[in-house]
Amino acid sequence: MNIKHFYDEALAQGSFAIESEGKVALVDPYRDIEPFVKFSEEHNAKIVAVFETHPHADFISSHLEIQKRFGATIYVNEKVGVSYDYTHMGHGDEVKIGQVTFKALFTPGHSPDHNSYLLLDENREQKAVFTGDSLFVGDVGRPDLREGAGNIQVSRKELAGMMYDTVNDVFADLSDDTIVYPAHGAGSLCGKNMSSDLSSTIANEKANNWAFQIKDKGKFVDAFLEGQSFIPKYFPNSVEVNRKGAKALDEAVKNAEKKDGLEIPKGSIIIDTRAKEDFKKGHLKGAINIQNKEDDKFETWLGSIVAPDEKYYLIADNDEALNFAIYRAAKIGYENNLVAAVTNPKGETVTDPQVNLDDFKNNPDAYTIIDIRNQSEVADGKFFDSAKNIPLPELRERASEINTQKPVVVHCAGGYRSAAGFSIVKSLLPNAKVYDLSDAVKEFKQLTTTSSNS
Repeated sequence: MNIKHFYDEALAQGSFAIESEGKVALVDPYRDIEPFVKFSEEHNAKIVAVFETHPHADFISSHLEIQKRFGATIYVNEKVGVSYDYTHMGHGDEVKIGQVTFKALFTPGHSPDHNSYLLLDENREQKAVFTGDSLFVGDVGRPDLREGAGNIQVSRKELAGMMYDTVNDVFADLSDDTIVYPAHGAGSLCGKNMSSDLSSTIANEKANNWAFQIKDKGKFVDAFLEGQSFIPKYFPNSVEVNRKGAKALDEAVKNAEKKDGLEIPKGSIIIDTRAKEDFKKGHLKGAINIQNKEDDKFETWLGSIVAPDEKYYLIADNDEALNFAIYRAAKIGYENNLVAAVTNPKGETVTDPQVNLDDFKNNPDAYTIIDIRNQSEVADGKFFDSAKNIPLPELRERASEINTQKPVVVHCAGGYRSAAGFSIVKSLLPNAKVYDLSDAVKEFKQLTTTSSNS
């Protein structure tokens, strides 16, 4: 038996391949199937099964493409209400793949239709449990993503109660040395306190995961519901796409409209994916700057700023960068509302001046300061007492709240998000003086930290 963990750093999302006697089963495969194909070829094996824990909100799964390409059977709980051929896996149901057995565990709480899959070795000993978005390392999957989405829609409070039962009646009964393989790690928006560790054991979670420590159900529910982060605009859409099954990633990227020298209509949503330094030297008027470097959270912020029913354009420096942007947009199902991906766009261009840092440091009250961090981040401390908090995902809807009688300075925690926030404010309030504090925020962040510790 071979178990391979595939991890997408941008989405903090894990997929798994399990090989036994020339047969491969996948658990929660992300949209790019090539790593799974390579794994099966390396082991001279065939992909025969896909186990889906639930319809994911944060990424698009490749289960349908794998089924069509390899004839693999998709196993999922019937409560999901899917639109493709599948085999139902209810609590306790088993499927043998080579010499290993997958046993379904019904584990609602993050969603009302969630399965985990317990892996039994050839001696029927518990080897691992693939917990999807139910049990994480140090946390459990948030209960507030399925209000208004999915085949079954349940209130967050009901789901929180279900998670208490899942933790105490299902996971607590597993063998202590069973390895825990969750679908997410630190940085994912599917939980709030996830560890940076990508795997654990049941014993470790019983000892250290907060969800196992609270034995009163009411107190568990209250603690679970408190302090959850924002929900990106694309999450409910991804649930529906995954319930129906998405087309092949290669097809999605290949079929996207690509144009060189296109004049983009005025009033369009334009996402300029270039580095912020290049963007500020010259960009189309009204464009939003979401940077698309390898380590950036491009998918998350694209899907948090642009709604899934909004049409948009992508801009990049060259064809390679353009294809990379389309690829990443497709990872969250956003190729469907992409009008065109453009190099060398025509139209009115503008440049962006830099803030006078000395003046800003000496006269902060002369500026309107907009803090676009999440509310949970601001709760841990402001960098500027006078700053108004408008989280980046809400900025397009709330820009009218900004006082433009003074120059506006936009900041985040490290400089990446503020490029997007600054460009949104500038596009919506064209008569205002708007500046991006950018990476310089780290200096003020350090001063705040030093002051609070002194």
